[in-house]
Amino acid sequence: MKIQSIKTKRFVLRLVKKGDEFDIARNINDKTISRNTAAIPYPYKLKDAKDWVKKCLSRTRKKELTDIVFSIVIKKEVVGAVGLHDISYGHKAEIGYWLAKKHWGKGLATEVAKEITKICFNKLKLKRVTAKVYLPNKASARVLEKNGFKLEGILRRDSEKNGKLHDVYLYAKVR
Repeated sequence: MKIQSIKTKRFVLRLVKKGDEFDIARNINDKTISRNTAAIPYPYKLKDAKDWVKKCLSRTRKKELTDIVFSIVIKKEVVGAVGLHDISYGHKAEIGYWLAKKHWGKGLATEVAKEITKICFNKLKLKRVTAKVYLPNKASARVLEKNGFKLEGILRRDSEKNGKLHDVYLYAKVR
């Protein structure tokens, strides 16, 4: 399957590529971003970004993609990422995203979630898209709700980070 970039008036979604590491390390290194995500450490170093980009590139080379990660680009700067994970073709996938703090509160995450959801249903022909949100992260829950995702429940002690188990909301959109 060929993955194409998506261009909107405010941003471009394109596959993660070598060279993104510097913007990623600069824009993701924030305690709040780390606290609201399962896999982003704090502090986030350039080495972390290099390792992550390498992993994304390796996954993109596989014949059948189970993970697809896009960089969110504004004015040639990577300001976030959005990914599809655990893709089960013809059935379902999970989305996850992060956005640089300087772009919060502008509706950008809502637009990104809208575009990635379109890919899920229109291009990949999925029937179900899910997302997990840490309970304190009301803004991320709102992003999903604005895109028609419904709260299906709370998954108790579902996510482990830094040796601690966290409860998460499970959101889904079905078609």
